[in-house]
Amino acid sequence: MDPAVLGTRLATSVIVPALRKLLVQEGPGAGLTDRPVRISGLVSFKGEKRTLTERDVEHLARKLVTAALDGPGEPPFPYDEGEAVALALARTLRSLGDLDMDDVQAVRLGHRELARALRSAAPAPDLSTDAAYFLDSLTEWACLHVLHFFTQRSTFVARTLVEQSRGQAETIAKLDALLARGPGSGADRAFEERYRRYLALRHNRLTIFGLDAGDTADTWPLDLAYLHLEATTTDDGPFGPDSPEPSAVTVRLPVADAFAVRGHDRVLLRGGAGSGKTTLIQWLATTTEDRIPYVLPLRTLVRAARLPSPADFLAGTDCPHTPPDGWAERVLTDGRALVMVDGLDEVPAADRLRVRDWLLSLVRGYPGNRWLLTARPTAVRPEWLADDGFAELALAPMDGPRVTAFVRRWHTAAGAPEHEEPLLDALRTKPDLARLAANPLMCGLICALHRARRGYLPPRRKALYDAALQMILTERDRQRGMGDLDGIGLETEDQIELLQRLAYALVLAGRSEMDEDTALSLLERALPSVPAAAAQGDAPAILRHLLLRSGVLRSPAPGIVDFAHRTFLDHLAARYAVEEGHFDVLLGRADDTQWEDVLRMAVAHARTRERGRLLRGLLAAGTPRLTLLALACLQDATSVDQEVAEEVRQRAAALIPPRTLTEAERLAEAGRIVLELLPGPQGLPDDEAHAVVVTASLLGEEGSLPVLKKYRDHPSFQVRRQLVGTWHRFPAQEYADEVLAHVDRDQLDLTVRSREQWEAARTMAPWARLDLAGSFTWEEILAGTDPERLESLALSDNTAVDDLRPLRDLPALRSLTLRRCPHATDLGPLVDTPLQHLGVLGVPGTHGLASLKRLSSLTIGYPLSGAALTDELPFSDRLRTLYLTGDAITRTRLRGLPVLSGLTFLSLSAPLGDLDADDWEDLADHTGLTTLFLVGGTLPRPPLPALPHVVNLGLYLPGGPAQFADHAPLFPALRFAEVFPGPSADPDPAAYARLFPGARVTVRHRRQA
Repeated sequence: MDPAVLGTRLATSVIVPALRKLLVQEGPGAGLTDRPVRISGLVSFKGEKRTLTERDVEHLARKLVTAALDGPGEPPFPYDEGEAVALALARTLRSLGDLDMDDVQAVRLGHRELARALRSAAPAPDLSTDAAYFLDSLTEWACLHVLHFFTQRSTFVARTLVEQSRGQAETIAKLDALLARGPGSGADRAFEERYRRYLALRHNRLTIFGLDAGDTADTWPLDLAYLHLEATTTDDGPFGPDSPEPSAVTVRLPVADAFAVRGHDRVLLRGGAGSGKTTLIQWLATTTEDRIPYVLPLRTLVRAARLPSPADFLAGTDCPHTPPDGWAERVLTDGRALVMVDGLDEVPAADRLRVRDWLLSLVRGYPGNRWLLTARPTAVRPEWLADDGFAELALAPMDGPRVTAFVRRWHTAAGAPEHEEPLLDALRTKPDLARLAANPLMCGLICALHRARRGYLPPRRKALYDAALQMILTERDRQRGMGDLDGIGLETEDQIELLQRLAYALVLAGRSEMDEDTALSLLERALPSVPAAAAQGDAPAILRHLLLRSGVLRSPAPGIVDFAHRTFLDHLAARYAVEEGHFDVLLGRADDTQWEDVLRMAVAHARTRERGRLLRGLLAAGTPRLTLLALACLQDATSVDQEVAEEVRQRAAALIPPRTLTEAERLAEAGRIVLELLPGPQGLPDDEAHAVVVTASLLGEEGSLPVLKKYRDHPSFQVRRQLVGTWHRFPAQEYADEVLAHVDRDQLDLTVRSREQWEAARTMAPWARLDLAGSFTWEEILAGTDPERLESLALSDNTAVDDLRPLRDLPALRSLTLRRCPHATDLGPLVDTPLQHLGVLGVPGTHGLASLKRLSSLTIGYPLSGAALTDELPFSDRLRTLYLTGDAITRTRLRGLPVLSGLTFLSLSAPLGDLDADDWEDLADHTGLTTLFLVGGTLPRPPLPALPHVVNLGLYLPGGPAQFADHAPLFPALRFAEVFPGPSADPDPAAYARLFPGARVTVRHRRQA
């Protein structure tokens, strides 16, 4: 981030007071002298004058990061990295106390070098490219103010006067040497300013080639849309290159920082068509400040008889400005140049050695400069320039967050925000589209096509893939003037005819790559049927051309051929299978999920009668997955026999939408194909809406998120609880932003299972009901809640909490649950809280429970001591509800139960163990119990006394209705029964209703997926 941009987000009024706290203030007794002072003596978190702790430094860092995130415009990095950036900034600022230099040396060093020193002293942060770039900029911004503080100290002024006197002679000598160069130096500076302005104007727009959408702008501002990409390189592992056990590892790094991060001055950057090589050069040309950028496109330069010398660099690239005499020579001699040579693959093979000789002569003649050469992966052999000190990097595909960022920036630049979210939803629900969008070129194409069609992509995937292939195979090179390179120029259909043979061979073999000899053999057999290609070269020449220019076929390793996108592989293989009439082969592979997209594309390529054959073949299998596959295929078909289409829809109607949780689970087993078919909530009963949400939750893929978003405003408690309960299946921050922040929270508990989720939860408005798992301190817990409004708190697996007294300061708290919190054994402090419900599970040795006489509800999941329940439980008429689970009554059984006269609800859930006849007698003696929950299979055998006072009964019957047949007559006054069958039990509600002919019976198969 440019410091000027950062300054708009982080005003001096924010950063100055925060940074001032880091430094010891001057004053009596400060211990500062007129001599240079070590920086460690000037910071306020070290030494005798310590006024800040490490935690205070972290607080200051969070304040700065938060202020920057809340500033105007798009955030400089994803919100979910805010805490990580703040901690990294705190570690960097604390490194001030570890630098081996004094204040005068620091000021002389300058803010950029000081920032670099701090970064070297601090641990390397694990951040995304955008976050790391922001951290570097903020560190420089902070260092600028820190150095300003140093210069304002009175003792610093006296000291620097001495230093300035000593350096005066050296300064005069340098000025004399500069002036000796003649009047050109001033002219040089003026020209460089004008040249940088020209670069900014020329390269500050990105271009998308090959668009067939006439109303879509094909350029947009670089500074708005540029995405910081990553590159990969092979590096020595932890043992080092000279170790007897070397281990090569793949390293990812910000490609824009390739020179600084890797310490290389010479880089060969490889990347496929549209991967962002040229865009990176544009970015470096407009943002590089410490060097003079030269942008040298080889496709232009190679047309001349000889490649340019430094004096001709600008003229050779049509720069309209004329530099002062000797300017280019001076720039390169001083080592101030960044020379970027773009497009080695766009040079005919016969000229590439000439390019290499030219480049190496420049590198050797002008040491100290930086050199960047770009090429497609197969343009030259590996390590083509390694002997001459060039490091090789490869542009990495964009990951999910970068695709999202690209789409957002594209729509911002294009002024089309209304299309942004629908496209992001489409990318999430259609994994094939997401795979296609893995580089800036294809992602931009998808954005443009989506916008050109007024907010939606072509209704069928085949149209999108055809448009993409047309653009990649021919239009892009044609618009760039790169047609007929190496004497070969193939039309789109000719290339497709050849590529589809290779694709089908790979799919049949169940592989994603083949050796070069196999590819040559296939092309030799195919060329006679493509005369336009055969007339231009033999199989080796055509294969080289396809590898170099098609953008679809590539060579990931020497002697290996594969397709750049699996999507194109499936698309082309399906086309060939249909052309050859291989329908039996297609249907014979339908059970193989790897052929799913091939079958869908085959239906798209087929003619109407052929589509009917394929669709009926899928239905004939009689499996839910292939039935759903047939339904999905209808979306890719331009025309289908009406009778066949109706048959497919009728068969699928029994599956979508699911009506019960059992159906939801079976539907989810069909895989991700279901996501495109799930309906929205409009017109669905609550039970079906719940089942749809369960299906999307169980699939737990990125594509599930758009489905769940549709239900975030649903009023049903079951739907809302499912939406909250499935959070753990998705990226924490994204799910919090897209779903949780919009759900009606009434009676819902937010369950937090990780620190990542906790950080995301803290970006939302505080929840009144919180279930927090992990060892969080009270300080962390209360910092993420609203203490005045927190109603319910559950802590699980927490070893940090050992004192419950902080709960006294929560005036709204009504419910507390402690699960496996081994140190929270003293419940006495809860006497002074307004608690109504307490749950204690897995906390042996607990004491103080009997004093909590205000409780109306209690859950116990640890062994109660004493001979009876009343020896430990609070003896109070207020206690109305009691849940006993786990090993709670291993010692007490149900003895003393009738004494708890206020109880109206008792739950005896697994795994309490078997009840005996005495326990049943205690149940019968407590005539106030009107609601009971029991587990079938744990009950004593009749004869037993009846329980005429029980009118509400809950049952878990893992063995089905027969498991309770002998006990049902013991509940003569029963009005309501809620039954939870086991997974393999009889699901028929009528079988359970027959147990209680006079009651209303509800059967629930599962509470929540």
